[in-house]
Amino acid sequence: MSGRLDTGKLYATLDAERAANGLSWRQLAAEAGVSNSLLSRMGNGHRPDLDGFIALVQWLGMPAETFMVWPEDCPGRRRKLSLEAQIAPLLRAQDELAEDDRQHLIDVVNMTIRHFRAKKRGG
Repeated sequence: MSGRLDTGKLYATLDAERAANGLSWRQLAAEAGVSNSLLSRMGNGHRPDLDGFIALVQWLGMPAETFMVWPEDCPGRRRKLSLEAQIAPLLRAQDELAEDDRQHLIDVVNMTIRHFRAKKRGG
């Protein structure tokens, strides 16, 4: 395992789910929307590309972070996302709004957050 993805854990999880459902690797690949060769490479310790990784964790129905390895200097510790970074994806996901309306809401929310932060600092 190298990098920030535990490929072995992902592959073992895929193998367990594959076996539990009586699937061949070829069937799993077809269901997940990835190539057989991707799964074969993973079986040999290679990492999937980003699209392949996303397809596999979606097929498993598991959060991607299940397979993340945190750097040794901060095991299990994540950066705290800003409120803006947490809200923006929620607003962007609103299909009933036009893109310019979504962007306007994001701008208003960000401006409001900046206002509250400045007020809190006394300025």
